[in-house]
Amino acid sequence: MTDLEIVFQESAATAKLDEVPLSHLSVELGHLYMEDFKAGYGRLVELFTRVRPWAHLAGEVCRTVWGDKARISTCFLVDDYFSPFGSPADLVPMLQRAAAEADLVIDYLARESACATADGVEPARLVEGRLVAEPPRHANGSRPPVTETGWLSNGERSPHSVAAEAMEAVEPWRPPRQNLVHQHSIFMDVELWDEPRSGRRWSCPMLAAVWQLLRLGLLRHEGRAVAVPRDPAGQLPATWRELAPVTRLRPGARPFFAYRTFSVLGTRFLPVEGAVRTILGQVSVDPAVNDLVLARAADEGGTLSADILDRIDYTFVNGATAPLR
Repeated sequence: MTDLEIVFQESAATAKLDEVPLSHLSVELGHLYMEDFKAGYGRLVELFTRVRPWAHLAGEVCRTVWGDKARISTCFLVDDYFSPFGSPADLVPMLQRAAAEADLVIDYLARESACATADGVEPARLVEGRLVAEPPRHANGSRPPVTETGWLSNGERSPHSVAAEAMEAVEPWRPPRQNLVHQHSIFMDVELWDEPRSGRRWSCPMLAAVWQLLRLGLLRHEGRAVAVPRDPAGQLPATWRELAPVTRLRPGARPFFAYRTFSVLGTRFLPVEGAVRTILGQVSVDPAVNDLVLARAADEGGTLSADILDRIDYTFVNGATAPLR
């Protein structure tokens, strides 16, 4: 007789992880919302013209690190989640023409709704499941968890006023306090979703956080990569729903997923991206996936921070057409 050793493992722990091709840098050339589209073709050219010098500069910086063989791809995000507009058959060629007029090329086009649902997977739900909220000092459990409230904080709120019993001392006001404070607090409380009659509606910061994780190639569902780009099947469709979550517009483009991301955005996105970093600072990325990316970078002779926030860079522009040199 021999002793039997039984080992129990979660099925997720044994799932084979998809490896994805990785560029060295993913450059986001912007977001398109209904108001930009309604402003006309000239507005699109203007937006790309503002982006061009910063996008080119990001490429130059990347090549100083990785050499002339640096893999750089570009992407563009269209809002079809909050306010669907236009038709891909009409809008995508217009975007490509406007970008070309500004000396830019869009390699990949992504739908913002793909951050909520992509090929039967819900990326936003995947990210929600990996949130590890920071408990503030002196937490007593009175604040419900983020999974119930849909609100994520980076610290402790001011106490709200409550009715006190007669002769009972009223709790004095206290300022909010950031958890990892540096001298003075910058307190943020971010709404991740709301619940209108139509069901859960993800917030812009939550979708933008998902967007960053998608571009970094860090999301998996049962080991499989999420929102893998596809080539357009024939003619572009009439509706956004018929378009792939991420569409490769340029044959032979460098990979969509990348070690690092760089986004050129208007200053109106500053509050959103601040909230994005609050969210991502409390996302526990699958360590197996993260280790895979770190190992790939090391094999190429590069050094990549284990902290995903260190892999995300931005430039915010508001009317400037050239970077300061």
